[in-house]
Amino acid sequence: MRLVNGFLIFVLSASSTALPMRTRIRTVNSNSNTAARILDKEIDTLADIFGIDKSAEYQTTTDLPNTISKRNTIDSLQEPDILECNGHAELCNRKFSNVSMVVAHNSPFVRPHNAASNQYLPVLSQLNDGIRGLTFQTHTKPKTSDIHLCHTSCNILDVGTLESYLTTVVSWLKTHPNEVISIMMVNSNHIHPTAFIAPFTNSGMLPYVYTPSPNATTLDAWPTLDHMIRFNQRVVVTLDDGADEQKVPWLLYEFAYQWQTPFSPTDPAFPCTQDRPMDEPLHISQDKMYMLNHNLNAEVKLFGQQILLPAIPLLDQTNAAQGNGSLGESVKACTEMWGRPPKWLLVDFYNRGDFEGSVFRVAAEANGVEYEKGSCCGKEEGKGAAEGYAEGVMDRVESMDGWIEGLIQDTRKILEQG
Repeated sequence: MRLVNGFLIFVLSASSTALPMRTRIRTVNSNSNTAARILDKEIDTLADIFGIDKSAEYQTTTDLPNTISKRNTIDSLQEPDILECNGHAELCNRKFSNVSMVVAHNSPFVRPHNAASNQYLPVLSQLNDGIRGLTFQTHTKPKTSDIHLCHTSCNILDVGTLESYLTTVVSWLKTHPNEVISIMMVNSNHIHPTAFIAPFTNSGMLPYVYTPSPNATTLDAWPTLDHMIRFNQRVVVTLDDGADEQKVPWLLYEFAYQWQTPFSPTDPAFPCTQDRPMDEPLHISQDKMYMLNHNLNAEVKLFGQQILLPAIPLLDQTNAAQGNGSLGESVKACTEMWGRPPKWLLVDFYNRGDFEGSVFRVAAEANGVEYEKGSCCGKEEGKGAAEGYAEGVMDRVESMDGWIEGLIQDTRKILEQG
């Protein structure tokens, strides 16, 4: 018995006699007296849907129980091809490891007047615009078992619970069934891996997560996007520290599956060298996915301390599709160096660049597909691109003076905590 487009189809192995398509009684198993009757109407409906000749014959066999060798049979039908995977038909037959995706660095950290923010637009806008990788830090807080999403410290920027954030992402997954994404978490407080089960379960995220075979860390071990979509295992979840795949098989240790270029880069040349994990043998790095960290930072000295801040004045060039120091040029350099594009293109403030959506143009070119310019950014709740962008900027800083004042206050909090 098989399920084809919601219909139960019975198959048999009773005899080797050729029977006409319109024969209605078929033995389910040669060792069973059970018979299955399929009404004329049902057969005719299926035949009409799938364009099968109703006078065709099928051949039964006793070689394999519950199977038939077909000439023209309903049982030989396959599920229809998925038309698009992550927006492009060309990507469906590619392995997950062979599709470049843009990552929102610190995706949840969108807070007006807070220097710890790394994005202008919230997660639903991010996903609608084309972000397919979500990163963030996880923290614990006193007097609660909930995992919170905080940047550096929950005293500086706390955007709420992991469960709440995941619930929002799940709402998007439900309405976008042909999309595959990844969630990459930083375990800032060494949270036990089993503590992540509750928020992933309560948010409704758990049914969507992908669980690989043990030790399937190489490029070829990953399934195609088509496969992940068909089985609805469309979310790859990683943890940078403390993962235990024997206890939580779907919570993957990030650096077993991928490596990264220099973290928190301050060099606008963005060298495409392997940085994390440290001292990994070259032959291992060559057979794993990798992330291009392309979020340029500036070193600022405040109160005698060096801190890193996003290089906001250079965003339009950093996130550009071409030019010195651009994301586009860095992807080309990495591709030449490693023989394949980066899997992940990590950026701050993804909607900035030499045009809105330039980061997605770069990913599309790496994948060899077309990008529709003008389809970005910030269309959540019906807002146009320009309106969404302007509101994001104005929400974050009403003036440069206000931004600097917020920066000073945040830095003082960091120093007070030691």
